[in-house]
Amino acid sequence: MTQKAKPRATPPKLVPKPKTAAERAARVRKILKFLDEMYPHPTVPLHHRNCWELLVATILSAQCTDKRVNEVTPGLFEKYPTIQDFASANQVELAMAIRSTGFFNNKSKSLIGAARKILADFSGEVPKTITEMLTIPGAARKTANVVLGACFNVHEGIVVDTHVQRNSQRLDLTRNTHPVKIEQDLMKIIPREKWFDFPLQLIYHGRALCVARKPKCAECKLDPLCYARDKTV
Repeated sequence: MTQKAKPRATPPKLVPKPKTAAERAARVRKILKFLDEMYPHPTVPLHHRNCWELLVATILSAQCTDKRVNEVTPGLFEKYPTIQDFASANQVELAMAIRSTGFFNNKSKSLIGAARKILADFSGEVPKTITEMLTIPGAARKTANVVLGACFNVHEGIVVDTHVQRNSQRLDLTRNTHPVKIEQDLMKIIPREKWFDFPLQLIYHGRALCVARKPKCAECKLDPLCYARDKTV
Protein backbone atom coordinates (compact mmCIF):
# COMPACT_ATOMS: atom_id res chain seq x y z
CA MET A 1 0.00 0.00 0.00
CA THR A 2 1.58 3.25 -1.12
CA GLN A 3 1.71 6.19 1.23
CA LYS A 4 0.02 9.39 0.21
CA ALA A 5 2.49 12.16 -0.61
CA LYS A 6 2.43 15.02 1.86
CA PRO A 7 1.15 18.30 0.41
CA ARG A 8 3.84 20.80 -0.41
CA ALA A 9 3.66 24.56 -0.36
CA THR A 10 4.03 26.60 -3.52
CA PRO A 11 7.58 27.98 -3.85
CA PRO A 12 7.65 31.78 -3.48
CA LYS A 13 9.05 32.31 -6.97
CA LEU A 14 6.04 30.53 -8.49
CA VAL A 15 3.47 32.76 -6.78
CA PRO A 16 2.60 35.69 -9.06
CA LYS A 17 3.04 39.11 -7.48
CA PRO A 18 0.38 41.75 -8.11
CA LYS A 19 1.62 44.48 -10.45
CA THR A 20 -1.21 47.00 -10.43
CA ALA A 21 -3.32 48.67 -7.76
CA ALA A 22 -6.33 46.64 -8.92
CA GLU A 23 -4.40 43.39 -8.62
CA ARG A 24 -3.15 44.34 -5.15
CA ALA A 25 -6.69 45.16 -4.02
CA ALA A 26 -8.00 41.88 -5.42
CA ARG A 27 -5.26 39.99 -3.58
CA VAL A 28 -6.18 41.69 -0.29
CA ARG A 29 -9.82 40.68 -0.79
CA LYS A 30 -8.76 37.07 -1.31
CA ILE A 31 -6.57 37.16 1.81
CA LEU A 32 -9.48 38.47 3.88
CA LYS A 33 -11.79 35.80 2.41
CA PHE A 34 -9.42 32.99 3.32
CA LEU A 35 -8.85 34.40 6.81
CA ASP A 36 -12.63 34.50 7.31
CA GLU A 37 -12.80 30.84 6.30
CA MET A 38 -9.97 29.81 8.62
CA TYR A 39 -10.84 32.01 11.61
CA PRO A 40 -14.52 33.02 11.53
CA HIS A 41 -15.79 35.33 14.29
CA PRO A 42 -12.48 35.69 16.19
CA THR A 43 -12.62 36.84 19.80
CA VAL A 44 -10.08 38.57 22.02
CA PRO A 45 -7.99 35.79 23.61
CA LEU A 46 -7.64 37.69 26.90
CA HIS A 47 -10.19 36.49 29.46
CA HIS A 48 -12.37 39.25 30.90
CA ARG A 49 -15.85 39.90 32.22
CA ASN A 50 -16.11 43.63 31.57
CA CYS A 51 -14.30 46.54 29.91
CA TRP A 52 -12.18 47.39 32.93
CA GLU A 53 -10.91 43.81 33.19
CA LEU A 54 -10.09 43.81 29.48
CA LEU A 55 -8.17 47.07 29.89
CA VAL A 56 -6.20 45.58 32.79
CA ALA A 57 -5.48 42.37 30.86
CA THR A 58 -4.37 44.27 27.76
CA ILE A 59 -2.01 46.47 29.78
CA LEU A 60 -0.55 43.31 31.34
CA SER A 61 -0.14 41.69 27.90
CA ALA A 62 2.63 44.08 26.86
CA GLN A 63 5.80 41.99 26.35
CA CYS A 64 3.92 39.00 27.77
CA THR A 65 1.92 36.10 26.33
CA ASP A 66 -1.86 36.05 26.53
CA LYS A 67 -1.58 32.61 28.14
CA ARG A 68 0.44 34.01 31.03
CA VAL A 69 -1.92 36.96 31.47
CA ASN A 70 -4.90 34.57 31.60
CA GLU A 71 -3.13 32.63 34.34
CA VAL A 72 -2.57 35.78 36.39
CA THR A 73 -5.86 37.67 36.05
CA PRO A 74 -8.23 35.30 37.92
CA GLY A 75 -6.29 35.69 41.15
CA LEU A 76 -5.69 39.37 40.45
CA PHE A 77 -9.39 40.15 40.03
CA GLU A 78 -10.21 38.12 43.11
CA LYS A 79 -7.80 40.26 45.14
CA TYR A 80 -8.84 43.52 43.43
CA PRO A 81 -12.46 42.97 42.34
CA THR A 82 -13.33 46.59 41.48
CA ILE A 83 -11.72 49.57 39.81
CA GLN A 84 -11.80 51.29 43.21
CA ASP A 85 -9.69 48.46 44.63
CA PHE A 86 -7.06 49.06 41.94
CA ALA A 87 -7.12 52.81 42.56
CA SER A 88 -6.38 52.32 46.26
CA ALA A 89 -3.95 49.42 45.83
CA ASN A 90 -0.49 49.37 47.34
CA GLN A 91 1.82 49.60 44.34
CA VAL A 92 4.40 47.16 45.72
CA GLU A 93 1.76 44.56 46.56
CA LEU A 94 0.11 44.94 43.17
CA ALA A 95 3.48 44.59 41.47
CA MET A 96 4.08 41.29 43.26
CA ALA A 97 0.64 40.05 42.17
CA ILE A 98 1.50 40.60 38.49
CA ARG A 99 5.22 39.83 38.73
CA SER A 100 5.15 36.92 36.28
CA THR A 101 3.87 39.15 33.45
CA GLY A 102 7.15 41.09 33.37
CA PHE A 103 7.81 44.82 33.73
CA PHE A 104 5.66 44.53 36.84
CA ASN A 105 6.71 47.81 38.46
CA ASN A 106 5.74 49.90 35.43
CA LYS A 107 2.57 47.87 34.86
CA SER A 108 1.44 48.21 38.47
CA LYS A 109 1.93 51.99 38.30
CA SER A 110 -0.04 52.08 35.04
CA LEU A 111 -2.91 50.04 36.49
CA ILE A 112 -3.22 52.26 39.55
CA GLY A 113 -2.93 55.37 37.39
CA ALA A 114 -5.51 54.04 34.94
CA ALA A 115 -8.00 53.29 37.71
CA ARG A 116 -7.57 56.73 39.28
CA LYS A 117 -7.84 58.48 35.90
CA ILE A 118 -11.06 56.66 34.99
CA LEU A 119 -12.61 57.33 38.39
CA ALA A 120 -11.61 61.00 38.36
CA ASP A 121 -12.33 61.92 34.74
CA PHE A 122 -14.79 59.34 33.37
CA SER A 123 -17.11 58.61 36.31
CA GLY A 124 -15.61 55.17 36.77
CA GLU A 125 -16.47 54.01 33.23
CA VAL A 126 -13.94 53.04 30.57
CA PRO A 127 -14.19 55.77 27.89
CA LYS A 128 -15.49 55.06 24.40
CA THR A 129 -13.25 57.25 22.21
CA ILE A 130 -9.65 56.85 21.11
CA THR A 131 -8.80 60.40 22.23
CA GLU A 132 -9.99 59.72 25.77
CA MET A 133 -8.49 56.24 25.88
CA LEU A 134 -5.05 57.59 25.03
CA THR A 135 -5.11 59.81 28.13
CA ILE A 136 -5.21 56.73 30.38
CA PRO A 137 -1.85 55.59 31.84
CA GLY A 138 -0.65 52.41 30.14
CA ALA A 139 -3.10 52.68 27.23
CA ALA A 140 -1.26 53.22 23.93
CA ARG A 141 -2.93 52.68 20.54
CA LYS A 142 -2.78 48.88 20.70
CA THR A 143 -4.53 48.77 24.07
CA ALA A 144 -7.06 51.43 23.04
CA ASN A 145 -7.93 49.60 19.81
CA VAL A 146 -8.44 46.28 21.62
CA VAL A 147 -10.75 47.74 24.26
CA LEU A 148 -12.72 50.02 21.94
CA GLY A 149 -13.28 47.28 19.39
CA ALA A 150 -14.19 44.50 21.82
CA CYS A 151 -16.32 46.54 24.22
CA PHE A 152 -17.92 49.22 22.09
CA ASN A 153 -17.57 48.05 18.48
CA VAL A 154 -15.62 51.26 17.83
CA HIS A 155 -12.95 50.86 15.14
CA GLU A 156 -10.40 53.66 15.22
CA GLY A 157 -7.38 51.64 14.19
CA ILE A 158 -5.81 48.19 13.76
CA VAL A 159 -4.07 46.34 16.57
CA VAL A 160 -0.44 45.58 15.71
CA ASP A 161 1.24 43.00 17.91
CA THR A 162 4.16 40.71 17.05
CA HIS A 163 1.96 38.27 15.09
CA VAL A 164 0.28 41.03 13.10
CA GLN A 165 3.64 42.67 12.40
CA ARG A 166 5.31 39.45 11.26
CA ASN A 167 2.47 38.13 9.14
CA SER A 168 1.46 41.40 7.52
CA GLN A 169 5.09 41.67 6.41
CA ARG A 170 5.13 38.08 5.16
CA LEU A 171 1.98 38.73 3.17
CA ASP A 172 3.55 41.87 1.71
CA LEU A 173 0.84 44.10 3.16
CA THR A 174 3.50 46.42 4.55
CA ARG A 175 7.22 47.02 4.14
CA ASN A 176 7.51 48.93 7.42
CA THR A 177 8.82 47.58 10.71
CA HIS A 178 7.49 50.16 13.19
CA PRO A 179 4.03 49.25 14.61
CA VAL A 180 2.57 52.74 14.07
CA LYS A 181 3.63 52.80 10.41
CA ILE A 182 2.42 49.23 9.92
CA GLU A 183 -0.96 50.23 11.35
CA GLN A 184 -1.14 53.17 8.95
CA ASP A 185 -0.32 50.92 5.99
CA LEU A 186 -2.97 48.37 6.98
CA MET A 187 -5.65 51.01 7.57
CA LYS A 188 -5.23 52.10 3.94
CA ILE A 189 -5.93 48.66 2.46
CA ILE A 190 -8.14 46.84 5.00
CA PRO A 191 -11.84 47.84 4.98
CA ARG A 192 -12.84 49.62 8.18
CA GLU A 193 -15.43 46.97 9.05
CA LYS A 194 -12.54 44.46 9.22
CA TRP A 195 -10.24 46.56 11.40
CA PHE A 196 -11.13 44.57 14.52
CA ASP A 197 -11.40 41.02 13.14
CA PHE A 198 -8.41 41.18 10.78
CA PRO A 199 -5.64 41.55 13.41
CA LEU A 200 -7.28 38.92 15.62
CA GLN A 201 -7.30 36.54 12.65
CA LEU A 202 -3.61 37.23 12.03
CA ILE A 203 -2.91 36.59 15.72
CA TYR A 204 -4.66 33.21 15.63
CA HIS A 205 -2.98 32.47 12.29
CA GLY A 206 0.39 33.36 13.75
CA ARG A 207 -0.14 30.86 16.54
CA ALA A 208 -1.61 28.05 14.48
CA LEU A 209 0.23 28.06 11.14
CA CYS A 210 2.26 31.16 10.30
CA VAL A 211 4.62 30.75 13.23
CA ALA A 212 7.91 32.64 13.49
CA ARG A 213 10.10 29.65 12.65
CA LYS A 214 9.18 26.98 10.13
CA PRO A 215 5.68 28.18 9.19
CA LYS A 216 3.30 25.40 8.18
CA CYS A 217 2.78 26.72 4.67
CA ALA A 218 1.53 23.46 3.15
CA GLU A 219 -1.46 23.55 5.52
CA CYS A 220 -2.29 27.21 4.84
CA LYS A 221 -5.09 28.43 2.57
CA LEU A 222 -3.08 31.58 1.93
CA ASP A 223 -0.28 29.56 0.31
CA PRO A 224 -1.31 30.37 -3.32
CA LEU A 225 -1.16 34.09 -2.49
CA CYS A 226 2.01 34.12 -0.39
CA TYR A 227 5.45 34.77 -1.81
CA ALA A 228 7.30 35.30 1.48
CA ARG A 229 10.97 34.45 1.23
CA ASP A 230 10.87 32.32 4.38
CA LYS A 231 8.08 30.02 3.21
CA THR A 232 8.65 26.34 3.93
CA VAL A 233 8.27 24.25 0.80
